[in-house]
Amino acid sequence: MPRFRIDIEYDGGPYAGWQRQAGQHSVQEAIEKAITAFSGEEVTIRGAGRTDAGVHALGQVAHFDLSREWKPDTVRDAVNAHLGMAGETISILAAAAVADDFDARFSAKARHYLYRILNRRSPPALDRGKVWHVTKRLDAEAMHKAAQRLVGKHDFTTFRSVQCQAKSPVKTLDKLEVSRLGEEIEIRASARSFLHNQVRSLVGTLKKVGEGSWTAADVQAALEARDRAACGPVAPPEGLYLVRVDY
Repeated sequence: MPRFRIDIEYDGGPYAGWQRQAGQHSVQEAIEKAITAFSGEEVTIRGAGRTDAGVHALGQVAHFDLSREWKPDTVRDAVNAHLGMAGETISILAAAAVADDFDARFSAKARHYLYRILNRRSPPALDRGKVWHVTKRLDAEAMHKAAQRLVGKHDFTTFRSVQCQAKSPVKTLDKLEVSRLGEEIEIRASARSFLHNQVRSLVGTLKKVGEGSWTAADVQAALEARDRAACGPVAPPEGLYLVRVDY
């Protein structure tokens, strides 16, 4: 039974998240319907990350099995055609035949996220729903310095959703970098895996540093508290992008 990998880009705004949910419009379900429409087979796809409602992807990865051989380019083009006809804001960037033991979730070596903050007085027009609009001037350099307190292996209970299903709150954060590009602040995070809401929780906490209400020491104290109540506000989903998954 051939296994296929697909690389996916999507605007998460119209969806209840990646994962299929009863009575909700999800990215997973939309792609599964498109695969069924061209192949005639009912499939279940597995994604590399379960992005929340409103979160976007530039490089989500998923895999699925079909009973017959197809050219990868045919898979890509056919799924895109059916997604387009359904009016979905999803694009299959690439498709490839992979080994039977490839698993989009468990074979992943690293996941890379980007969070975008538009830091200006005027609201976004072209990027509405794609950035977090913050009007108060943020100190990106202070945010970056504070972020380094969070890099490494830690108990991230403070930055973990109460609905998180991970067995352990201990994760290794390989990178957390903050930089300013004109009116936009970019926060880039990399790790093998993340806890539910971890990136958005980190961003919301770093925003408090940027506006001057917290210091790097406050971030350190929040981490060491291992208490969700010590976290800053959770950043909204629309600024978050799953950029790439490494295998």
